[in-house]
Amino acid sequence: MENKDFYKGVNPAITVSDKEGNVLYQNTSSIEVNGDVRGKNMMGCHNERSQQIIRHLVNDAATNVYTISKKGKKKLIYQTPWYEDDAKLVVGGLIEFSIILPDEMPHYDRG
Repeated sequence: MENKDFYKGVNPAITVSDKEGNVLYQNTSSIEVNGDVRGKNMMGCHNERSQQIIRHLVNDAATNVYTISKKGKKKLIYQTPWYEDDAKLVVGGLIEFSIILPDEMPHYDRG
């Protein structure tokens, strides 16, 4: 099977960075939203508070989830570490998913 980029054309914007904040990967949606920042360091695009959060996520293998409104669209932002090993011992960097949420969205309890 060929090495296919399954995330290239999906709607959520996906951005992957290393531990220092260098952008390793963006899918098409991420490039449309953020511009092509592959190979650049994302820390300069963030204020000090956001930089502290990014450092915390990498150093403590933490996940950050929140919603925003931007250009009239509500989005779910999900930032989480990716790991260099299957045992999840070595953080390689961060992956961010930015997902546009519909105005009305059903919720199901499946407990």
